[in-house]
Amino acid sequence: MTSSSPSSLANLPNMSERADPNHPCTAALLYDEQPVFSSYVDRLLSLPLPEYQAMLATSKTVYVGNLSFYTSEEQVYALFSLCGDVSRVVMGLDRTLKRPCGFCFVEFSSHEGASLAVTCISGTQVDSRTVRVDWDAGFKEGRQYGRGRNGMQKRDAMRQELETERGGQ
Repeated sequence: MTSSSPSSLANLPNMSERADPNHPCTAALLYDEQPVFSSYVDRLLSLPLPEYQAMLATSKTVYVGNLSFYTSEEQVYALFSLCGDVSRVVMGLDRTLKRPCGFCFVEFSSHEGASLAVTCISGTQVDSRTVRVDWDAGFKEGRQYGRGRNGMQKRDAMRQELETERGGQ
């Protein structure tokens, strides 16, 4: 799905209401299995893996990575609202320059909304970028800043050259 203005996204079905049985994400509603977690673990939480996964199993928060630096909070809100009631969007910022650096956290009012986002939005196109949506144990103040040496994300700090089409400078 390519991002659009919030007004054009408003016409799409809200998956939390199961409005359109032919929508591609509706298949995700058929499975009530335990969520599958990626191999990513937030090491700053310093929790044993079973406890960390227990937090994810009830989480209402997702991490969204590989966003364009130009993707707005409004675009993220409009897209993720298709999966459920979004409580808050926290855009990731360069720790030094306080400008967007390609990630965000989306908090839903329910675990089901977050689950639909992980299932349906991960791997889709937003501003010509293939985004990654993954479970997150919950946003805490300070996590909106990049953890890399240069204030950006760690993965961007290791790159020799940032992708200009993504917004890197």
